[in-house]
Amino acid sequence: MSQKNEMPALVLALLLTVGVLGAGFWWLMPKAGIKLGSQLTTQENTSVDDRISQGERSLVQAESKADNPVFVQAKQAGIQAMAAKQYGEATAQFQLALQSARNAPETAIYLNNAYIGTKRSHTIAVAVPIGSDPNGSLEILRGVAQAQLEFNTIRQAIPLKVVITNDDNNPNTAQQIANTLVEMPDVLGVIGHYASDVTLAAGNVYNAGGLVSISPISSTVKLSGFGKYIFRTVPSDYVAARALADYAIKRLQQKKAVVFFNSQSAYSQSLKAEFVTAIALSGGQVSAEFDLSAPNFSAAQAVNQALKQEAQLLMLAANTGTLDQALQVVQINQRRLSLVGGDDVYAPKTLEVGGRQAEGMVLAVPWHIDGNLKSAFPRQSRQLWGGDVNWRTATAYDATKALAVAIARNPTRSGVQQALTAPDFAAAGASEPVRFLPSGDRSVGIQLVKVAPGKRFGSGIDFVPLAW
Repeated sequence: MSQKNEMPALVLALLLTVGVLGAGFWWLMPKAGIKLGSQLTTQENTSVDDRISQGERSLVQAESKADNPVFVQAKQAGIQAMAAKQYGEATAQFQLALQSARNAPETAIYLNNAYIGTKRSHTIAVAVPIGSDPNGSLEILRGVAQAQLEFNTIRQAIPLKVVITNDDNNPNTAQQIANTLVEMPDVLGVIGHYASDVTLAAGNVYNAGGLVSISPISSTVKLSGFGKYIFRTVPSDYVAARALADYAIKRLQQKKAVVFFNSQSAYSQSLKAEFVTAIALSGGQVSAEFDLSAPNFSAAQAVNQALKQEAQLLMLAANTGTLDQALQVVQINQRRLSLVGGDDVYAPKTLEVGGRQAEGMVLAVPWHIDGNLKSAFPRQSRQLWGGDVNWRTATAYDATKALAVAIARNPTRSGVQQALTAPDFAAAGASEPVRFLPSGDRSVGIQLVKVAPGKRFGSGIDFVPLAW
């Protein structure tokens, strides 16, 4: 590595180490009332029973350790009341907790469950990676809680109870949880899982057990047609890759690209492969591929090689675990080559660490809060949580709404599957109706966003919806 490139890399490493710890709840503003602590560690020896809760235990440590004594005490009292089946007391305590800090989706779900008490209800589960990705888990839980609240306020509807599970984004743990949920006869559907690898592992169990699962996150093309009980509300990597390739070829007039990906991630490999194919079909080519997870990966060497090969475009198919390496590429590139990327690059860290070097980068994401100005969901979510939400909240909301509508049609496991695949099925979503193709994929497009000047995050740049 040349001395010229060493200094930016060293500075960036320092920023990645200490500069992003205050990101908090991603899109939500500090006024929401709860501060997220340090990243939790996975606990593979935790029993499955301890990973499942309808309100009798707290799974989200970020809420339990919030810097708000009133909230913490009230939530704990509510949990104790739920464990004792004292639903009136639990309701009062959870209400008190949310009055003190409304941005607490686990508590909101427990409050919704406490309202139901012993009344007749239908049950769904949500699987989130609390131990490995607390931010992502909270984003999903917000969408589930909001949809549950909306559905349960419909007087004609039988209310929806939600079971929260923590799979730590671990395939083995996810399979154990899936087996447990299959054995719980009251559970009529599952929202989850998170990473594509984990969803594929759990999906085998759900298909065998005849239990519908709708992932709001997993985008790998391997999930298309994976089984008749597997659905998703996020577009597949096929859709995202073709949108990015189309933009590069038609708008940027750039046909020669290099790709950065993680060989250990099913999502990253899927997005990379689809992009390579899409570029080739459009008359372009990918001249080199760089594995962000390789022990000897060097952002400086990779960018220099791309320049020597006269590449015009850098495509970042990074997953969350290799976002830091991708941001090293952004910094070292110094805006010399155009940048495009997938939805895992769509994070406040990209704006904070990438800074002005990220300006002009175009990302393919499932949803943006300003993508459909006619939708009521952004306003309602801001009122509920006290700040902006991101795409994971929207797609989790859509998945929950779809399950709720399907259950209302036919409240059996096979009935839910049949309802979701019916030609006339539709559920109101965050921006557009939720409908599914025979493959289990959602019939929906992709949103392109561009890093451009903006004030929403205080960093001077923002993700702005791109119309083209």
